[in-house]
Amino acid sequence: MATYKPYSRINAFFPPAPTYTDSNLPSLQGKVHIVTGAASGVGYEVAKFIYLAGGTVYVAARSTARCEGAIEKIKAETASEKGKGKLDSLVVDLSDLRTIKGGVESFLKKEQRLDVLIHNAGIMSPPAGSKDKLGHDLEFGTNVLGPYLMTLLLEPILIKTATLPDTPKLSVRLVWVVSLVQGWAPVEAMRYEKDGTPVVLKGTMENYMQSKVGDVWLATDVANRLGKHGVMSVSLHPGVVRTELQRHWPLPVRMLIGAIMKPCVYAAYSELYAAFSSDVKPEQNGGHLMAWGRKADMPPYISAGFKSKSEGGTGGVQKFFEYCNREIKDYL
Repeated sequence: MATYKPYSRINAFFPPAPTYTDSNLPSLQGKVHIVTGAASGVGYEVAKFIYLAGGTVYVAARSTARCEGAIEKIKAETASEKGKGKLDSLVVDLSDLRTIKGGVESFLKKEQRLDVLIHNAGIMSPPAGSKDKLGHDLEFGTNVLGPYLMTLLLEPILIKTATLPDTPKLSVRLVWVVSLVQGWAPVEAMRYEKDGTPVVLKGTMENYMQSKVGDVWLATDVANRLGKHGVMSVSLHPGVVRTELQRHWPLPVRMLIGAIMKPCVYAAYSELYAAFSSDVKPEQNGGHLMAWGRKADMPPYISAGFKSKSEGGTGGVQKFFEYCNREIKDYL
């Protein structure tokens, strides 16, 4: 992979034209996929593309109404298309750990394989003090704890799928949609209270970016643990696009920034690239990708978390997993 460059933030804002789109998708017939946050925005577009490519796709969202509404809309928009796959609902509220095991169990009763899990859902810059259903910071709970628990519960079926004789090497993938982690996160990647809880940061976008650092660490951890079974896991900055994520921003800011943002379908292309492109090689497992389908190095301040202070790192990853494992253990 190319050496990390400080100016990659500019490249992330203004990437070259996408080289991988829905037109590059292979047939996904017989393959099973989960896309979180698929009731709207980028996740909706990704789910529709997978469906049109013949795949089975579970629209994962926080309520039955949102899941079913998205499914009906996709069917209406693709009514004249041929070769479509299958759409189904997966009700999980990532801001409530209590809902996730039941949702996963309902999925496992229906399916014998899972080829791709795209952690697309997230929340950004909610009102100060916002909490998830169990009292965690809302951004950290929704963006980190919920996806982590969901992944652990789905790991057995991911491993099983990767070892099936008809499964191409490293075609079973997890995509962790992050953000522009080259900026706004704290210089130490993640800050902790004395009890090991991540600090709720007050600066604009800092807390959101800190949660996305956690997702980068999760992507690498899954690759380290499941890579030997043939499972690939990558983090992805999908691009600067207009979505519901910006709904908590002040209107003047949304209007100003929105003028330079692309439609959300562009970020969908990024997710398709991470999930399906043969250009993503084994050496990228655990690595980082950028819009609209490019390889990128993980910023050094994030990768330093995997080393202890005695090894020249920060030791942040160990603290991170101690906290996450403590918070999810009762819901496994």
